[in-house]
Amino acid sequence: MNRSRSGYRVFSANSTTACTELAKMITERLGVELGKSLVHQEPNTETRVDVKESVRGQDIFIIQTIPRDVNTAIMELLVMAYALKTSCAKNIIGVIPYFPYSKQCKMRKRGSIVCKLLASMLAKAGLTHIITMDLHQKEIQGFFSFPVDNLRASPFLIQYIQDEIPDYRNAVIVAKSPSAAKRAQSYAERLRLGLAVMHGEAHHSELDMADGRHSPPLSRTTIGHTGLELRSRQHSTFFHLCLSVMMAKEKPPITVVGDVGGRIAIIVDDIIDDVEDFVAAAEILKERGAYKIYIMATHGLLSADAPRLIEESAIDEVVVTNTVPHEVQKLQCPKIKTVDVSMILAEAIRRIHNGESMAYLFRNIALDD
Repeated sequence: MNRSRSGYRVFSANSTTACTELAKMITERLGVELGKSLVHQEPNTETRVDVKESVRGQDIFIIQTIPRDVNTAIMELLVMAYALKTSCAKNIIGVIPYFPYSKQCKMRKRGSIVCKLLASMLAKAGLTHIITMDLHQKEIQGFFSFPVDNLRASPFLIQYIQDEIPDYRNAVIVAKSPSAAKRAQSYAERLRLGLAVMHGEAHHSELDMADGRHSPPLSRTTIGHTGLELRSRQHSTFFHLCLSVMMAKEKPPITVVGDVGGRIAIIVDDIIDDVEDFVAAAEILKERGAYKIYIMATHGLLSADAPRLIEESAIDEVVVTNTVPHEVQKLQCPKIKTVDVSMILAEAIRRIHNGESMAYLFRNIALDD
């Protein structure tokens, strides 16, 4: 039996081999073995979890990396958490380096805040604590009814910049949109580099473009009018005219605030998924005189044709952490590099189990990071 002397177990909730690599790296750093369990899909695609050892009265850490099949990974985590809960585990801590659905944390028209729904599901399944990294919005922590430790990958990415980018002192940190300016400023201050901000692009993914404010209802036409109806209709027409003028949000052409000429441009963000925006940003920076372009992001989802688009673009290198498995994408595009963050995740597990302060893991972390 894999019985840890220190009174805790570490399990992986993934059913695919590629997704268990991070869990193995973390357990190696902790000096423990990965818990014995079986996670698989039935022929009818139902998820089945069998825990192969006793967990009674133990602190259990479930490491769940999120592959392309996001919904299956969520179900694996939920089923395993509930299996451990019914097996009398003392505490069940989810280690979810990339928290899925984090972009769906705001109300969009008649949509829903899916991130809050997922937080409620995890609590109901039995989780008592979560360790994650670089949430898309820090306010997501408020969706949970239990503690959330939101670790940062920036120290590892900054170390990569200092060690692997020649002449990084001649670099400038770039925010590809005004919403990313605070993160970019945090990097620039710690590296003592200049800052540039891009704005004006038609960036639809994060805007309230579908919340109904762009489509005021059309006024109804009637054949006969009373004086009151006519005045009401005139006021309504005037209101709609004013509203249409106020809602006109035609953006200017893409511009760069800051000097990038003759510099290395380093774009920083939390997630790189569809890369069209990054490719477009790289082209603009090249036109403005940047001679090398790097992309730094915590979570490298790299969906669809991302590897091909990166390979054919002006981007010189894309650096992401191993919070999400992307070995296949690396084979398709040699420009993609990986930074290992298993050390900080292992240390977080150790400190939580021993009841130690987590403040050490947030040293030198800026408020806006």
